[in-house]
Amino acid sequence: MENHHKDCRHYLPVDVFKGICKRDKENIAADGESCQHFDQIAQCLFCRHFTPSGEFIGQCMGKTEAWPEMIATTCMDFEWEIRKN
Repeated sequence: MENHHKDCRHYLPVDVFKGICKRDKENIAADGESCQHFDQIAQCLFCRHFTPSGEFIGQCMGKTEAWPEMIATTCMDFEWEIRKN
């Protein structure tokens, strides 16, 4: 899986297409390839409680709708999924 700026903890969105890197204050494209300082932000896709139910949607703990790219930094139940390659 390719890492993008929008998936990094240092990404600050300006709009849906671009943002600013909090580390170096550069303007960057949201879908641009990440740099060597990439730090994966917690997202539902990477949580062990997330189950996909469609291409762009899933469920959290089998109860509520969740989107894979939803930021989960304030979710009390977030737990990193250990992925096997």
